[in-house]
Amino acid sequence: MWQSYFQPTTIEQALRLLQEHAGTARIVAGGTDVLVELQRGVKPTTTLIDISRLHDLKYVRREGDWVQLGALATHNDVVASRECVEYGLPLAQASWEVGAPQIRTRATVAGNVVTASPANDTITPLMALGAELLLASVHGTRVVPLREFYRGFRSTVLAPDELLREIRFAPLRDNQRGLFLKLGLRRAQAISVINLALVVTFDGELVTDARVTLGCLAPTIVHAPSVEAYLVGKRLDEPVCVEAGRLACCDVAPIDDVRGSAAYRLQTLAALVAHGLQRIAAGTQGHGFPARPVLLEGARQVRGREPAAQAEPTSWVTDEAPIVTAINGAPYRLVGAHNLSLLNALRDSAGLIGTKEGCAEGECGACTVWLDGQAVMACLVPAPQAHGARLTTIEGLGSEALHPLQRSFVAHGAVQCGYCIPGMVMASAKLLEEQPAPGIEGVQVALSGNICRCTGYRKIFDAVLDVGYANIGRAE
Repeated sequence: MWQSYFQPTTIEQALRLLQEHAGTARIVAGGTDVLVELQRGVKPTTTLIDISRLHDLKYVRREGDWVQLGALATHNDVVASRECVEYGLPLAQASWEVGAPQIRTRATVAGNVVTASPANDTITPLMALGAELLLASVHGTRVVPLREFYRGFRSTVLAPDELLREIRFAPLRDNQRGLFLKLGLRRAQAISVINLALVVTFDGELVTDARVTLGCLAPTIVHAPSVEAYLVGKRLDEPVCVEAGRLACCDVAPIDDVRGSAAYRLQTLAALVAHGLQRIAAGTQGHGFPARPVLLEGARQVRGREPAAQAEPTSWVTDEAPIVTAINGAPYRLVGAHNLSLLNALRDSAGLIGTKEGCAEGECGACTVWLDGQAVMACLVPAPQAHGARLTTIEGLGSEALHPLQRSFVAHGAVQCGYCIPGMVMASAKLLEEQPAPGIEGVQVALSGNICRCTGYRKIFDAVLDVGYANIGRAE
């Protein structure tokens, strides 16, 4: 898919590489958009610049008058951030709606912003929150308001030699309430049919300011100016909320596509705007957000690099530079894998065929493995990101004896055809490591990125729950 792969370890190195390869290279971090596009022949490139080792860019924090997200902040980082949930709830809600757990462990908010799709969930709340972007190059840093970042459909003002270094927005104040809502065709792994974000400022019961942003209804994320103007000076009673929903339909002209007709989108928009405003009026905008979200990350910390002594940072330009990694506790040197996905490297270079390819686009979860403790979809990870990392595959989960979860799958007859089961087991085992006794909702979330083509989810859920019940018994 690519020929040259650079992995800078400082921001300065990354900016120099961007200048040197301006217009010909692509940046990769989580890879959840880039690898899918490359496999589909969208924006092809021969050179990738991997910024995943720029650890100084991985943060979500409140500092002074800003909530700040570094370029490597993932959707899980946002969901797990108490500051972001408290001061930027619409963004946290949108991040929770993105993909499935194995996507949220890796996909970055900055990548979502730069991809510039009008269906990208996090752009809508960031627009409502008045976010701005810090764009860096070798020539310095400039600040661009998010509302000025998009020139059109999937088009931005980001220069070829620039890196989106930080996203920031002012924290919601005590007299402000915000909410994100999304309509998808399923509960996970769903591209929005429409989405919207609301940020409303109050003086007592009266609205003094309103920001209403809409996704999937125009070539870019847009404001609903008629609604924003109408709400000022109003109390959010039911008639006002309903009228706001009607006015929202005057601010957009959606198209028909495979996910929904224009008429359906407009009818749904009116209902969602009214419903969202009613929740804000009632102060229930945060209801339903998980108190303990399923992350599939294990311990949330800066993860070590066990084989680091043998795996100095490097740039892969030819297949002569091996990927040095540890798989299931054993050292591996993968030669000729620099331009492969991690899935293909595991199967073809390491000879570990337990990890299965289902969709190769991050939709089915069959290729779930653990990368430095995180459950990831191996088809969306560039193989060089395994350099100096720790990997666990299905072969290493029960290397000497079956893992309790594997025994439970057998006992419940949950294996069926078996093709999806390695991914199911790897995701479930990470859940049990994170939450030893999950309830059914936790199991459903953890496996929301895994498709069973035999459609027998009930036995799979029961197998995971039984191990959780056993963990409770041992704790007692």
